[in-house]
Amino acid sequence: MGQPVSLRRSSLPRWFWGGLVCIWFFALAFRFWGLERFNTLVFDEIYFAKFGHHYLTQTKFFDGHPPLGKYLIGLGIAVKGFNPWGFRWVNALIGSWIPLVLAGIAYQLCKRPTFALITAGLASLDGLLLVESRYALLNVHILFFGLLAHWLVLIALNYQGQRRNAWLAGAGISFGATIAVKWNGLGFLLGLYLAWFVAKWVQQRWFMQQSLQGLPSQKLSLQHLPELSLLQLFVYIPAIALIVYSLLWIPHLYQNPEYNFWQVHQEIFSYHRRVGGAEVHPFCSAWYTWPLLLKPISYFYQVTQSTTEPVPVTGPPLPEDAGQWIYSVYATGNPILWWLTTFAIFYVLARWLLQGWQVMNGRPDGGGPRLVAPNEQVWVPLYMGVNYLANFLPWIGVSRCTFLYHYMPASMFSSLAIAWLLDGWLQSPSRHWRAVAVTLLFASLVSFIVCLPLFLGLPLSPTQWHVLRGRLLG
Repeated sequence: MGQPVSLRRSSLPRWFWGGLVCIWFFALAFRFWGLERFNTLVFDEIYFAKFGHHYLTQTKFFDGHPPLGKYLIGLGIAVKGFNPWGFRWVNALIGSWIPLVLAGIAYQLCKRPTFALITAGLASLDGLLLVESRYALLNVHILFFGLLAHWLVLIALNYQGQRRNAWLAGAGISFGATIAVKWNGLGFLLGLYLAWFVAKWVQQRWFMQQSLQGLPSQKLSLQHLPELSLLQLFVYIPAIALIVYSLLWIPHLYQNPEYNFWQVHQEIFSYHRRVGGAEVHPFCSAWYTWPLLLKPISYFYQVTQSTTEPVPVTGPPLPEDAGQWIYSVYATGNPILWWLTTFAIFYVLARWLLQGWQVMNGRPDGGGPRLVAPNEQVWVPLYMGVNYLANFLPWIGVSRCTFLYHYMPASMFSSLAIAWLLDGWLQSPSRHWRAVAVTLLFASLVSFIVCLPLFLGLPLSPTQWHVLRGRLLG
């Protein structure tokens, strides 16, 4: 049985753990602050919060998604009651854990605590992740379980034999859970499969064609990805995921016996086929608009005469020009950070593909094959790029109404890409690149602070609202 090379507390410096705790408290504070301020159901809370409550009241209902997300919302209601705090606090807590899981993935990719800490810090500045964590919606559950599954797979790669299988079993459970929230959680499993296929190709066609003797190499978890067998990947993990997914349906089907397991899946599939295109909702957006943040989603809008007036206001809505203050919540990303992540993922993909072409076809000067050691410059972009594409490109073929939040699984891997680049620049011997990295980190923080009123629904004057809405969000 092989010796593990895993993330151990003793192998990481104290400043890392202190920084990670600070980031978690930062994320926790912004998710829980004023969680009950808007005493109304926001956006799809009109479905999911009510469905979570239906499980407690034994009310029959049909839902177009698997049940796990509503179970978790119902758990929050069972503890705190059917009120804004009750149906939102579980999401806020789970949302605060996502930066930590991303940090775990980052550390497993190349064993650098600085990369992990930057990843967690940037995730805590993600505006869309913050907004989605503050309401009784389903997307944070998909992210948490899907990313957790990937973290467990990466940890499993540090082991052999039964210990590896134990970690892979945990990943299978997490894959089953993410699919039991929404079917698009399958993108995380697809990403693992595609990464494995590409890693096998890289190992067999890239490195086998060249002599790497004398070149520096690194011990990375990802280098062991091709070792996973067909049995582990295509039988063991999906079998566990399927069992977990099926078991999670039992409480729902017991309460709603109108359809059996197969019939309810046919009904859900038919429901999504019936959902119309962009004309059915003013905030529907096409897949190609998501990387550029062209169409955010308005979750809440209210005009009041004073900041002491209860929100939401009872009675007919006020015209915008009749009010003194606007409360507005947008499900949107931190603009500067969002554009940086888009640049980063396409940059690392392009650089990786160019590097592969040069290896396979020789150097431009005709000097023979270009030697590349099997290090993080090969494996980390492979992992991030393939998983980004696996969670993004399938939306090209979807004709129903889609929203910016459908991009969130893909955006987690573009966030890893910008963190990886920034960490490399911070460690560069060039003062110029270190200055660029610090400037971009500072700009991301400033952008987050400037946009906070739209993330948290803080009162804005009409002029302030128009400036933020128009100049920052388009």
